[in-house]
Amino acid sequence: MKPFEPLAAGGQGWRVVVDELMVKTRVGLYEHEHEGPQPVCIDASLRYRGMPHESNDGLIDYEAWCNRVSAFLEEKPHTRLLETLAVEIAALSFDEWPALDALTLTLHKPKIREGTRRLALELDWRRADFDAWRMQAAAGHASVR
Repeated sequence: MKPFEPLAAGGQGWRVVVDELMVKTRVGLYEHEHEGPQPVCIDASLRYRGMPHESNDGLIDYEAWCNRVSAFLEEKPHTRLLETLAVEIAALSFDEWPALDALTLTLHKPKIREGTRRLALELDWRRADFDAWRMQAAAGHASVR
């Protein structure tokens, strides 16, 4: 996992860091990737909106987050792109954890290419990015009707 940049000058802010959550899910473009679930590794930085506190809306419970993301990925139908999975994990996270202000997700499939340690993609969103994405998705859905 790479080091995380501070949220603001002076390094203020709290975050939950999840390092190498391994989950089997159905993902990939290639025909052989449609045969069954394969491991996906997730690194996450989940940043707080203010000071963490023990109420349900003031805490990002790392165990609950890992369990929820794992269950979601294990149960979902095949997805072609890791990028789609990253957006879905981000949306789930912002929807279910009100204290979440920003996140960075890095996803990779272990040993996907000979000669590399890992090939990964990264999504870095603040809550405003999520809200804009949700509005655009809703507008696109409304125009299809």
